[in-house]
Amino acid sequence: MNTLKLMDGLNRHIDYLRLSVTDRCDFRCVYCMAPEMKFLPKHQLLSSEEIIRVVRLFVEMGIKKVRLTGGEPLIRQGVVKLCRQIAVLPGLNELTMTTNGSHLALWANELAGGGVKRINISLDSLCQNTFKVMTRVGNLQSVLAGINAARQAGFASIKLNSVILKGINDHEVLSLVDFAVDHGIDISFIEEMPIGRVGRSRQEDYYSSDEVFQQIIQRYRLIETVEQTGGPAKYLRILDYPLTRIGLISPHSHNFCSSCNRVRVTADGRLLLCLGHENSLDLCNLLRDSSVTDSQIQDAIRVALWRKPEKHELYTYDEEFRPVRFMSAVGG
Repeated sequence: MNTLKLMDGLNRHIDYLRLSVTDRCDFRCVYCMAPEMKFLPKHQLLSSEEIIRVVRLFVEMGIKKVRLTGGEPLIRQGVVKLCRQIAVLPGLNELTMTTNGSHLALWANELAGGGVKRINISLDSLCQNTFKVMTRVGNLQSVLAGINAARQAGFASIKLNSVILKGINDHEVLSLVDFAVDHGIDISFIEEMPIGRVGRSRQEDYYSSDEVFQQIIQRYRLIETVEQTGGPAKYLRILDYPLTRIGLISPHSHNFCSSCNRVRVTADGRLLLCLGHENSLDLCNLLRDSSVTDSQIQDAIRVALWRKPEKHELYTYDEEFRPVRFMSAVGG
């Protein structure tokens, strides 16, 4: 096994892989998808065997944390078995998942028992009407039931993810923090990423992490920390409530590209070097070519990583030049 660190061309240590197991989702969130979506044919998606192989190859090169995402990962058939197989790969420290929570009431115990250590659950509103506006089709009660099931299942940690949009759910920031505090779980507030044409103006709805922070300190006393969970969030502790941390993920206002430690594999097997660029490596073709060996795929990954951009530059692009893929295919 190769024990060398996996580095990109700017000497950043890459130890975190986010992998989308499906581009499909049972929600149609306004920041993630267009109102009408066309999904990839299933034969274009990586098979379970291909997913396990590509994760194994990354882990052999030094990846320590893998996050499974979607779309909605829990609507992929056999995803719990897939988790069990990935979780036992030698050298992998942590398997995590991001979900919209709608199926967690059914699967939380099996995921926790199958090696998923931490779980992130999207929750953008506690009001059914606003939740429906944000997700277009989602049922808030199924997500709340999923959160309760996750709390009982024994995950090492649970975190809520909330995308805040001006004029839509920005009035719920404190309610969402209250909810996290009451349930003893973490919450991260995320500035919207302008990926894909979703049928609305993103600029009009932009709400910054600084604005979120100003709301929170009206009610809670916050302390900055240097804690990390392997992702881009900046964490704050809440005085008097030690079980809850506040995360701020700020791709707009506080660029974190200089410390980027992650790459993404899309549902159709593209190694995406940066969320804000289209340059990628087609892993699917390599995986499906029987003449290509594991070591050749790993060599191709190492070469590709030298092209990882310095920064995403998403917000200097004109709309027509922004990435056209949807977040559901990339994996959040």
